[in-house]
Amino acid sequence: MMVRPAAPPATQRLGWVDMTLVLIFLIGIYLGVNLPITSSIPFPSAPAGIAGIVLLWRRRDAIETRHLAVFLGVLVVYIASVLAATDYAFLGKRFTGLVQLVYSLIIGYALFLTVLQAERRQIARLFFWMSVIILIGCILETHAGLAAVSDRVRAAIYDHGVYISDRRDLLLYGKVRPKFFTSEPSAVTFGYTLFVFCWFLVSGYRWKLFLYVALIGAGMIVMPGPTLLLSLLLIAPYYYFIIPASQPGNRRNTMYRAGILIFGSLLLIVFAIVGSVAYSERLNQILHGGGDPSFFYRVIGPMLVALEIFKVYPVAGAGLTGEPFIHELATNTYARSSFYSTDWGFSKLSEVLTNYFWLHWIYLGAIFGLAVLAAITYWMHVLRVPSITFCWIVWIIFGQASGAYVGPKTWTVLLLPAALSVLYCRNAARVVVPLPEAQRRIQSIRLGNRLRQPGLVSQR
Repeated sequence: MMVRPAAPPATQRLGWVDMTLVLIFLIGIYLGVNLPITSSIPFPSAPAGIAGIVLLWRRRDAIETRHLAVFLGVLVVYIASVLAATDYAFLGKRFTGLVQLVYSLIIGYALFLTVLQAERRQIARLFFWMSVIILIGCILETHAGLAAVSDRVRAAIYDHGVYISDRRDLLLYGKVRPKFFTSEPSAVTFGYTLFVFCWFLVSGYRWKLFLYVALIGAGMIVMPGPTLLLSLLLIAPYYYFIIPASQPGNRRNTMYRAGILIFGSLLLIVFAIVGSVAYSERLNQILHGGGDPSFFYRVIGPMLVALEIFKVYPVAGAGLTGEPFIHELATNTYARSSFYSTDWGFSKLSEVLTNYFWLHWIYLGAIFGLAVLAAITYWMHVLRVPSITFCWIVWIIFGQASGAYVGPKTWTVLLLPAALSVLYCRNAARVVVPLPEAQRRIQSIRLGNRLRQPGLVSQR
């Protein structure tokens, strides 16, 4: 789905205050540090939340009435889903999830508005150097003793969920994977992949595809993990949706799109080959033997639970953050799968449903799941996102490596690429931005007045 890019504002850049706040926001998304509000209610990605609230205040003049009206419509659909979910004994838990979701969407919207005020090269440099710092930091952690410092910081800022499976890393990857101040290696690869892709999306560098592949290749050597492979799946949607969207006056022809589809098919083949070679040990565990609990909890398990939800609670699902309500259903679903081992076990269901794409359907069911998608899609249309389809594809692909549906990271993955695609299309060298209707009329009147002047009429 494509819409016309918004008209560009006057040339401008973000000041150092806004750039610092954006940096803090992204660091908060990368670290995922939660501060406890109460014993049962966390403040998710606290640095991102604080920075996002300040950014929202600084962008208050950019908030449009229509943006706000449609956003409230999205919230109404979510509230209806909570009220429609089965068993009101879990209403308090679902309401807490709703509050966290609203907070995540609001700060994501604040980031969206802020990025639109940036200069494209300015924001591209930010993502590029953040990616380079993560890459260098992981090298130093592995080879220069930074791991001890990283471990002390991690022990101080995370109260639970700190990764301790180094023996598993040695078995699967032949090395201990770097954590670089995050709770687990997958958080590093997720953040690195997101930041490198954001640089690729917004950069105007001519040879950026080759540098993008080089950065991902370097990441697979330094911080091995299957999340990095998702970056290959993001290339074709960029060329298929964003490049044509940046040229509204000269849409790419059918041959171009056919070529991108062929290119995308080749990338899928490369994805399969690289995955089977680079992660052969993990693939062998998945297909044979004892299986891979991480892969099951991220990909297979959430999908199976979502399909079961469609059968049992098709209208409103389990409700937002409704894991306690479906604990028995999910446990039985896992036990029936040939990919699951009862030796793994788990204490909290929320820790083993780590795929926000499938959590969308688990929480909302088939009916409200579609209703929410439609409402958010219309909101993005009002925000004048060039290709909404592209943004949903990015969101789905990254969802295979992250959970926490109501958390800020999930909605940053949707709204940040949306903002960057607007920025790219607005500043593309060959972009043709249609004039607003009022401006076209003014120019027509002026031209008509000029043609009525005696000198001009005689010249014609």
